[in-house]
Amino acid sequence: MSKTLKVTTPSDREIEMTRVFDAPRRLVFDCLTKPERLVATEAFDDPWYPGEALDTTVLIEQGGKTTVTTTVLCDSQEIRDAVLKSGMTRGVAESYDKLDELLASPLAAEVE
Repeated sequence: MSKTLKVTTPSDREIEMTRVFDAPRRLVFDCLTKPERLVATEAFDDPWYPGEALDTTVLIEQGGKTTVTTTVLCDSQEIRDAVLKSGMTRGVAESYDKLDELLASPLAAEVE
């Protein structure tokens, strides 16, 4: 199983981040939150880029493993490219590593 965050740019304004977790979808879902599909507007009090981004996260389970795909829709290609250059990929990868640790911990059994 790959524990690597895959980052692609499916369009001029989108960033798509995908990671596979060795856990059932329900458990990954519970560790993130309770909704089925997560959609949120990303905006900052002290913005470092103009406008907002729309984040959509989808969880798909297959064979006891869950693929988490988050798509970030930016206002422009220039903003998307600036976000990619910001180091956010490293931050997301670190967050997913922490989620992976949580999923493997005894705390995850309590969620079930």
